[in-house]
Amino acid sequence: MSDHNPGLRPWRDIARRQSRQIMVGNVPVGGGAPVTVQTMTNTLTHDVRATIDQIRRCEEAGVDIIRVSCPDEESTAALKQIVRAARVPIVADIHFHYKRALEAADAGAACLRINPGNIGSEARVKEVVDAAKANGCSIRIGVNAGSLEKDLLEKYGEPCPEALVESALDHIRLLQDQDFHEYKVAVKASDVFLAVAAYMQLAEAVDCPLHLGITEAGGLIGGTVKSAIGIGNLLWAGIGDTIRVSLSAEPEEEVRVGYEILKSLGIRTRGVKVISCPSCARQGFDVIRTVQALEERLQHIHTPLSLSVLGCVVNGPGEARETDIGLTGGGAGKHMVYLSGLTDHTVQNEGMIDHIVALVEAKAAEIEAAKLEAETTDAGKVAAE
Repeated sequence: MSDHNPGLRPWRDIARRQSRQIMVGNVPVGGGAPVTVQTMTNTLTHDVRATIDQIRRCEEAGVDIIRVSCPDEESTAALKQIVRAARVPIVADIHFHYKRALEAADAGAACLRINPGNIGSEARVKEVVDAAKANGCSIRIGVNAGSLEKDLLEKYGEPCPEALVESALDHIRLLQDQDFHEYKVAVKASDVFLAVAAYMQLAEAVDCPLHLGITEAGGLIGGTVKSAIGIGNLLWAGIGDTIRVSLSAEPEEEVRVGYEILKSLGIRTRGVKVISCPSCARQGFDVIRTVQALEERLQHIHTPLSLSVLGCVVNGPGEARETDIGLTGGGAGKHMVYLSGLTDHTVQNEGMIDHIVALVEAKAAEIEAAKLEAETTDAGKVAAE
């Protein structure tokens, strides 16, 4: 239940890299703004209904920014309707066809994801930059180890941190030559070591916001582990202003994993943070199935709060002292419930999950009411002054 006290726990502090701030629609990125969570739709963009439905699920999961692929005219034609329906800024993913970037900017995209090196000539890059300026778009430079320029592969012999950074700096120069500075940069790789080293080198060389990701990370479990190691390593070092977890899974899962990475480092909090044991022969109830059910049932809670679920009294009381709500297994199907770190009452197996869900919902409502009261009081003080 203790709040983070920098003086008491200096080993929890993360000194963030200072970067310029840009806007992606109405969402600030960099410059001390909260680290944002992104994902990308995997529907056919011209299927407006399916794309919007997927965006809705991501919005419910808490996404801050969503990217959609625009490989053809049909997709950019659909983009205007998608942008209008979305509650978060939309980034248009552009490769090779510079005209798609022009169309996407005109359709209302908040940001254009491009690789200036594959857009074409400098004149075409200028057209894209002019369209971005005219429509208030930012640009994300996306460098990827899997698509490095031929001359850099010949120079370095293989994708390496130096090659990724040189590619990024070359692309940055193309935008700066057009007096365009509203950009963020990614230097992604599927190799964790390569990606982390490239981002660390780039962070020293530029002051723009950095978009973090381990590209082609894999499926839900393997990709989550790789992303947590790579993205988490960088965030812990203070590097990164926006993140995208790339999984062979539904986009809303990428959002949830992204938030879990941020929550584990104390960078952002959203929803219920569950602390639970792996279970053993001492457990007083089925911990694994209980946690699975609670995580599923509590997805609608956006208010940051903590819940500990432990199967026995070895560590249960100690963890419960540090959480808003705690559940510790006891004998004969009788389990202890803790509220605000203090023992409060017991609960039986039957109806236990419903009971904990109700307690979490009530606690979330209490926190939100207190927050609203504080905001109202502050607003009143300002008005009085």
